[in-house]
Amino acid sequence: MNFTLKQLRYVEAAGRLGSIAKAAVEVSISQSSIIASIDALEASLDYALFVRTPAKGITPTSAGREALQLIRTYLNQTQQFQSELQSQGGNEAGLVRIACYATAAPTFLPPILKSITENFPGISVKVMEGNMMAVLDYLNNGEVDLVFTYDRHVPPAQDFEPLFHAPPYALISKSDPASQQPSITFDQLSKKPMIMLELPYTRDYFLGLFRARGLEPDVAHSTRSSEIAQALVDGNFGYTILNIRPRSYSAKDSGFNAVPISDASNVPVFGIATLSNLRQPKNVRSFIKICTQLRDEGLFDKCIVPTPS
Repeated sequence: MNFTLKQLRYVEAAGRLGSIAKAAVEVSISQSSIIASIDALEASLDYALFVRTPAKGITPTSAGREALQLIRTYLNQTQQFQSELQSQGGNEAGLVRIACYATAAPTFLPPILKSITENFPGISVKVMEGNMMAVLDYLNNGEVDLVFTYDRHVPPAQDFEPLFHAPPYALISKSDPASQQPSITFDQLSKKPMIMLELPYTRDYFLGLFRARGLEPDVAHSTRSSEIAQALVDGNFGYTILNIRPRSYSAKDSGFNAVPISDASNVPVFGIATLSNLRQPKNVRSFIKICTQLRDEGLFDKCIVPTPS
C-alpha cells in the first residue's frame, strides 16, 4: 500500500463531513485533490470506501466505515506522536487541540490561556467549538486532545477531570421584580415565560429540572444562541436558565440579574474529558495541570452563580 498522511486526512474529512466540497473547504485544497486521494486509497486497498451520489454527497460503505475508524485512530496517534516528540528536551511545546461550548468558553477559557502563555509559551492552542454532542464527537474522532464538558455526558471510554460544580441559575430581566430576589424556585419560574436554549441535551436537561418536581416550564420563545437568549431576557421577553455565568455579565451594567435557584439539586460538574486508553503527550498533560491548578486556586468560582446554602 502506498498513501500519504495528507491523503488519509483528506479521506477522513470527506467521510466525516459526507461531502467532498465541504472537505475541500475544511482542509483548504481543491475538490479534485480530495477525489484523487479517495481514488488512490481505494485503488491501494482494492475496495470502495464510499458510495458517491450526485448532488447528495458521499456515504461510507460497510468496509469504508471500518476503514475510517482505523484512519481516525491512526491520525490521532500520529498527532500525539508529533506533540510528544516536539515536547521532548524538557520544554513543553506543540499544539494542544481543545473543544468547548461556544456558550461557556468566553467565561472560563481566557484565564486558562493566559496562564498557559505565562507558564508554557511553547504551547499553542487550537480551539474548536460546538454543542454537547459535537465536542464529544470531536474527541472520539481524534480531532481534539480534550474537551470541556459536563460529567453526565462523558461515556465510559473517556476520563474526566472535574473543575467546578455548575448549578443552574435564572437570568431574569431587571424589569421583573423577581430579579431582585436573593433566590427563586422552579415553582416560581414555571409561572413565568421562559426563553429555552434549543441545543442537543440542553433542552432535555432544563425540562428535566422542572419535570422532576412535577412542573412544566412556560416556554414562550426558543433559540440555539445563548447571546440571543440573553438579548431576549434583556428585552423582558422572559427568563432563561444557564449554568455558567456569561463573561459579559455585569449586575450594574446589564438589563438582567443572575438569580440563584434555591431548590436546584443533582448539580452537574464541569470539567475536562480525554480518551481513557491513550497516554497524553507532555504538552496536553501540562495544559490539564494548569486547569487543575486554577481550580485549586478557586479561579473558576467566578464562572458560576452558587446555589444558596
